[in-house]
Amino acid sequence: MTEFGVFSEVGKLRKVMVHRPDLSLCRLTPANHDDLLFDDVLWVERAQQEHDAFVAIMRSRGVEVYYLEELLAETLALSAEVRQRVIKREVSELTVGVSLVHEFRDYLMGMPPARLAQHLIGGLARAEIHRLDLDEMSKRSLTAVATATNEFILPPLPNTLFTRDSSCWIYNGVSVNPMYWHARQQEAIHVGLIYRFHPMFQNANFEFWYPPAGDDNQFDLEDFGRASLEGGDVMPIGRKTVLIGVSERTTVQMVEQLARALFKKGAVERIIAAQLTRDRAHMHLDTVFTMLDRDAVTIYPKVINQIQTYSLRPGDKEGTFDVCPESSFLEAVSDALGVKELRVITTGGDDYQAAREQWDDGNNVVALEPGVVIAYSKNTYTNQKLRDAGIEVLTIDGFELGKGRGGGHCMTCPLLRDGL
Repeated sequence: MTEFGVFSEVGKLRKVMVHRPDLSLCRLTPANHDDLLFDDVLWVERAQQEHDAFVAIMRSRGVEVYYLEELLAETLALSAEVRQRVIKREVSELTVGVSLVHEFRDYLMGMPPARLAQHLIGGLARAEIHRLDLDEMSKRSLTAVATATNEFILPPLPNTLFTRDSSCWIYNGVSVNPMYWHARQQEAIHVGLIYRFHPMFQNANFEFWYPPAGDDNQFDLEDFGRASLEGGDVMPIGRKTVLIGVSERTTVQMVEQLARALFKKGAVERIIAAQLTRDRAHMHLDTVFTMLDRDAVTIYPKVINQIQTYSLRPGDKEGTFDVCPESSFLEAVSDALGVKELRVITTGGDDYQAAREQWDDGNNVVALEPGVVIAYSKNTYTNQKLRDAGIEVLTIDGFELGKGRGGGHCMTCPLLRDGL
């Protein structure tokens, strides 16, 4: 039976899912990058080279690397029913208009699975639709006549690059995450389809923490109220403990949803909720805190020292919680790990350089095993402090990848990682 599950933040990384920079990043322009949650446009070919180097390092250390777009294409190739499911979800009267919905669904159904996967992630503009006679349809479709040639019928999903967020593996199960921003919500539909139908996951034994398993529409995440979650805020650190950042993108309502599911199955005994201040520079917990070794962490003190921290444990009755304020985030983490005192390595440089390197993901490193991490080479001050503390730092260029405000931790969705 195929094995999946993430049992720590620094145990040996065995399997990981990533997304190579693709068509969706070619869609970024100075006019739309804000709406698509990017601060700048990227030189995509250079970003691909940087990402390829990132994957090469992981593979050289024995990590099995899977590409999200390839898994999605393989899932779509399984049957017409699977393709219909995702097309129906993404192409409706409310997204393409009453007059185009049937024709456009048929158009997508006629695509080869690999091309369909490419456009589900990369987007599809009106000018790229060749088989449909939109000029003829303009006589009976307001959507067709009023849509500019460069306007997207399917929106691009450039944040798919950051596979950490749309789903997260927590011990022996996975959460398919209802994401905060509309520009990212379709990403979860794609990974949910993969986890439910791809043969690699069909033969595996794991839990669905969210949405609950057994619901035929379990990956239709449209109605989730105020309960949003992104995986950059979630860290299973071991010893049946999970850290969850409460941020702009992860709400307390969703923390309680996860807590109920995890406590019910006994997968987790403690959730440490870290309430962050809201700022673009630290949108997720992993932009200011990641683990390096069994007893070592890197932090951006300006944010970490302001965190309000609470521990959740199961209450007396099922579905209830025992909530206890903590005096310090780092002390709570140390206690949960059973470590007398954490080795804390702060962002490097003076105040100005530390702020720059935090912005450039100096704290957003991903561990391949205890004491071995991948970091961006440009964060020279922070990397040197890590090395001085005995951490092996493997570097990649991140001059283009880093423009999306995410480092190695953000760009990886671990599928199998050892415990401590």
